Amino acid sequence: MLLLTGEYELRIDEKNRLSIPARVREQISEEEWGSGFYMVWGVNRILSLYPEKYYQRIALAVAPRRVAPDESLAFDRVNFALAGRMDLDRQGRVLLGEKMVSRAKLAEEVTLIGARDHLEIWDRQQWERYLDKHLEAHEQMLLQAREEALKREREMAGL
Repeated sequence: MLLLTGEYELRIDEKNRLSIPARVREQISEEEWGSGFYMVWGVNRILSLYPEKYYQRIALAVAPRRVAPDESLAFDRVNFALAGRMDLDRQGRVLLGEKMVSRAKLAEEVTLIGARDHLEIWDRQQWERYLDKHLEAHEQMLLQAREEALKREREMAGL
């Protein structure tokens, strides 16, 4: 199972390299998921990093269904043109393409987050604004999920 978690405040160096923390790399089984990543263009101009073997498994499954063939082709063109495989160097860094950094409007200071099956690279200020906007709703969903889990536990225990 692939479960990527955490929030890491990092810097993009002058050569557009980003260190992937050891704690993140330890969450990814190289044997199961590979040693590299695919960087893809995510929602809201967020750069996402998928472990290579995981991305290869899902790449064909992400095509939108129920769309006209020309729309599907347009999706494939943009999706795969903006995706790229990248390896970690000996220091655990990935080289971010200059165009991608520019398009994503990333400053030197970024936040890398685990988002279940992938990593996301956020401009640090943008991430903080996103958290401010969404933390309250997250708390409500967390309380609801806890209640549902407790309810299931009681039902399983016959209470």
